[in-house]
Amino acid sequence: MSEREAMPYDVVIVGAGPAGLGAAIRLKQLANESGRELSVCILEKGSEVGAHILSGAVMDPIALDELLPDWRDSCTLAQTPVTENHHWVLTARKKYEFPHALMPPFMHNKGCYTGSLGNLCRWLAEQAEGLGVEIFPGFAAAEVLFNEDGSVKGVATGDMGVARDGTRKPDYQPGLELHAKYTFFAEGVRGHLSKELKRIFDLERDCQPQVYGIGIKELWDIDPAKHVPGKVIHTQGWPLTDAWGGGWIYHQANGQVSLGLVVALSYKNPHLSPFQEMQRWKTHPAIREMLEGGKRVAYGARAINEGGWQSIPHLVFPGGALIGCSAGFVNVPRIKGSHTALKSGMLAAEAAFEAIGAERQHDTLDSYETALRSSWIEKELFKVRNAEPAVAKFGGVVGTLVAGTDMWMRQLKVGLPFTFKHHYDHEQLWPANVMEKPVYPKPDGVITFDRLSSVFMSNVNHEEDQPVHLTLKDPDVPIKHNLPLYDEPAQRYCPAGVYEVVGQDEGNPRFVINAQNCVHCKTCDIKDPTQNINWVVPEGGGGPNYPNM
Repeated sequence: MSEREAMPYDVVIVGAGPAGLGAAIRLKQLANESGRELSVCILEKGSEVGAHILSGAVMDPIALDELLPDWRDSCTLAQTPVTENHHWVLTARKKYEFPHALMPPFMHNKGCYTGSLGNLCRWLAEQAEGLGVEIFPGFAAAEVLFNEDGSVKGVATGDMGVARDGTRKPDYQPGLELHAKYTFFAEGVRGHLSKELKRIFDLERDCQPQVYGIGIKELWDIDPAKHVPGKVIHTQGWPLTDAWGGGWIYHQANGQVSLGLVVALSYKNPHLSPFQEMQRWKTHPAIREMLEGGKRVAYGARAINEGGWQSIPHLVFPGGALIGCSAGFVNVPRIKGSHTALKSGMLAAEAAFEAIGAERQHDTLDSYETALRSSWIEKELFKVRNAEPAVAKFGGVVGTLVAGTDMWMRQLKVGLPFTFKHHYDHEQLWPANVMEKPVYPKPDGVITFDRLSSVFMSNVNHEEDQPVHLTLKDPDVPIKHNLPLYDEPAQRYCPAGVYEVVGQDEGNPRFVINAQNCVHCKTCDIKDPTQNINWVVPEGGGGPNYPNM
């Protein structure tokens, strides 16, 4: 501890996603408007801003318009406004167009834009740095620091140059302490420090369990004759039978298409592989035809908050706040969360700026939570709060009808007089011996691919001689419990081939963790049935390096 240097700031932000960058920009805007000095820094575990950012993405510009009204003049996201909106219901061989006129108006994408969320974050980082924000990419926040009274004091970055066995290598460097009057946690979905803070301060005491999906994404260069800039397609139905979810196909700038499949992690069949379901989804005739003659250029995966309004925890605690997907503001029916994340960061910034101006520090920013729960975020998420649990409860067909009816009723200022509840995703698996194994097609290397070649396209890299960042609370659980009961589902729910069981044929099964492959999606931390896997940050700069995702 004595080796670590400390740097003081007014506000420290963990994570350079939309929420963290939005908070930093808003803080500096307020400081400049008032003529006050305010020091703000952002820690980003990726090798650069945007390296770990992955989304579809169709962006509602409502928060961007509030934060930076002139963003269209210089941001590449403005290149591709949404021009067409389609919703396909798929069977194994056919597609049926669902009329958008039957959907509530807020489900339309009029005025939205499609493009790379990673590139948007890179642009936001430029705006933040232009205002004086200090951004430190390649530095992972590994520890929360506390004052003697229990309030959050700041964070410490992880030590660099530690060998796998815990010894110090010749290039060892101790972590850095960053002290702040207020610390914002914008780590994204299932951030490991945010998870600890929820436990320490009991932030989830009054909310439903958070539930998740996994989004598996590919970026394709397609035949220019098939490319329609701004065309947005969402799919539901096939191939998912043991799970619910849906696909997206977004025609973005430069002849590229963003496509992928979201699989809800509440599925029951331990034999299911979300990665394989996504590959099978691409074989649908309507999707295959679009991709033929094209080339896959990028791959990645990320968990998604799907709990909605009833799963949002308390957002504040002494000395800090949760913003963005660390709290969970995704509008599941709209398949959007970046605009709400950005707005949450702005609201937290306004609360912290007011508190610092009043010479406060390390107390609870109650005004942030009050403002958020009376903002347009609340109005938007409250309206759709029954959509995800309705489909999870009643299945794809009936659940969609129930969800659609409830959303239309709420659009008309009425609605079902209750809120559906959630159940933890890790508690949903059934024993492997009572569930049927799906038959997945072999990859053809043209339209469908295997996991390892896919992971290669994520540009993932970790320093090999470092402590494994996928930790097991009990190393015996995978073989003694998960293997006989669930055929160790980590072998299949991980979209990067991190987990393997080897030696079964010889009667000596061993659980192997290929941490080098990890794309930081957090699925293992969420879906492991005994919650035995704990994801923690590796050395800063490790993980995927997503281009244009």
